[in-house]
Amino acid sequence: MVAVALKKPEAAAAVELLRDHVPTPIGEMLMAAADGKLLALEFAKVQERFDADLRFRFGDCRMMPARDPFGLCTRVAAYFAGDLRAIDGISVDGGGTPFQRTVWAALRRIPCGETWSYSDLAEAVGRPHATRAVGMINGRNPISIVVPCHRVIGKDGSLTGYGGGLDRKRWLLQHEGALLL
Repeated sequence: MVAVALKKPEAAAAVELLRDHVPTPIGEMLMAAADGKLLALEFAKVQERFDADLRFRFGDCRMMPARDPFGLCTRVAAYFAGDLRAIDGISVDGGGTPFQRTVWAALRRIPCGETWSYSDLAEAVGRPHATRAVGMINGRNPISIVVPCHRVIGKDGSLTGYGGGLDRKRWLLQHEGALLL
């Protein structure tokens, strides 16, 4: 028998994510990006969730401060300044299961200035009886504003849960013209 020396595998390099913040009229937002894609965009008040979600998705990731990576902060700031189309076409990757990705893709089809109910969203993804599941997925959206989960409201027109808070949801819908003052 010949003894073979086994080489210890190299430790995988930590994924490097670019991180910046965006001041907005309704609070500072944190963003993470890589490879030209927006990976996460959340209000700074939920930084623990933001960090935990990125660790869950990427494991031992390194967050590298970056100034306006891929022009994403500029585009988000332009949206808040009134150019509502500035965030259209931003390449995103929120991770998730295939069903989560389907729901998040459907959210991007809700036109600016319009709202859908949770049942509308469930219909749009071909799962009309999965309203609760769709609602849960909507609430786990890691890319606020660009993947516009704020455009989903109750069937009766009521403003329902939003991770950034109902005051922010109301502001966003008014900003987009979907909600009268």
